[in-house]
Amino acid sequence: MLIKPLVEALLFTTEEPLSPDKLAEITGVAIKEVREALWQLQKEYSHAERGLQVMEIAKGFQLATKPELAPVLETMFKGEKSYILSQAALETLAIIAYRQPVTRVDIESVRGVKVDGVLETLHKRRFIRTVGRKDAPGRPILYGTTKEFLKYFGLKDLSQLPHPALTE
Repeated sequence: MLIKPLVEALLFTTEEPLSPDKLAEITGVAIKEVREALWQLQKEYSHAERGLQVMEIAKGFQLATKPELAPVLETMFKGEKSYILSQAALETLAIIAYRQPVTRVDIESVRGVKVDGVLETLHKRRFIRTVGRKDAPGRPILYGTTKEFLKYFGLKDLSQLPHPALTE
């Protein structure tokens, strides 16, 4: 059985990024061979005149359209209902991403406003999750980001977050 076409087909048929471990489990092939197939596919898609690429995202791999095609592709979906994060949600999400694990009180002290509603929205959209409780009076909930957060922003992992600008 040829592994590369099989990995390509699996990436094509899934909506979620697939990790090399998961691909090895599904195919019954050694992880080394899966990684080699992924590398070959990434190379082939990047050098070919194709509209797709093999992207490493959220600790997995996924077929995605090339970014330079976005302006044309967006016209196809114009008018479809999609959500855009509000400024408050983006600010809250940035605090969580850079300071996780973080409590609601910590977020509010940075933002200077209540964030209950924003946290609820981010939780419903699966951008944040409860990662535990702080060892402090009241045992406040600690928040962290999710794979959905990584997917939404096209990040492989948290190390790809831009370095925050330092203010004086």
